[in-house]
Amino acid sequence: MMADFALEVKNLCAGYEGVPVLHGISFEVKEGEIVAIVGANGAGKTTTLRTIAGLLRPTDGFVKFYGEDVTGLPAHIMVRKGLTYVPEGRRVFGKLSVKENLELGAFKEESKEVVEQRLEWVYSLFPILKERLTQKAETMSGGEQQMLAIARGLMSAPKVILLDELSLGLQPSLVEKVLQTVVEIRRHRVTVLMVEQRVLEALEIADRGYVIQSGKVVLSGMSKDLLDSDEIKRAYLGM
Repeated sequence: MMADFALEVKNLCAGYEGVPVLHGISFEVKEGEIVAIVGANGAGKTTTLRTIAGLLRPTDGFVKFYGEDVTGLPAHIMVRKGLTYVPEGRRVFGKLSVKENLELGAFKEESKEVVEQRLEWVYSLFPILKERLTQKAETMSGGEQQMLAIARGLMSAPKVILLDELSLGLQPSLVEKVLQTVVEIRRHRVTVLMVEQRVLEALEIADRGYVIQSGKVVLSGMSKDLLDSDEIKRAYLGM
């Protein structure tokens, strides 16, 4: 039987070196959705994604992936199961070429033919990358590096992709372009959970949203309802 949710997170608690950051976070992501986790800097958004991705062990609660309990599984196992995390700050391999960065994203795939098919797929999403195959990643603009980071994540052919602060450090003119790629990714049947400080922009492309403060979910709902919420307008949109 098919699981109701691609991701189910329940009462998740986690932190760093004994200092708690998440205090019982719960949410769900249905297959095919774009779900945004929004909130101020330091609210626990990145910690949430890192814990789901297997980079941080939770101290309590559980994570289910398509109905399977994957709580605490390491990141490389999560990638094999079909969940990929694209961290904030891009973190491309600067000294390597665009193509080498992309190929590293398909490390678990042994078939060269499949890798080539995936390369063509990400080129169709990000044509600029095909033009820059031999260029060192460190010489690309911030927006191009962000596209490369997303494309590298897609090279593992994930069912679910976790996107962390895509707009961080980007010029305003590039933010919309990068965020629109998220909509395009969903058209290719990849479920998206994204974390974003730009509340308005994130909720405009997401189906649903969760607002977190101090490691707890304080508001959730359909994106259009959250955008109409007086609380959201006051706290995050300066209205």
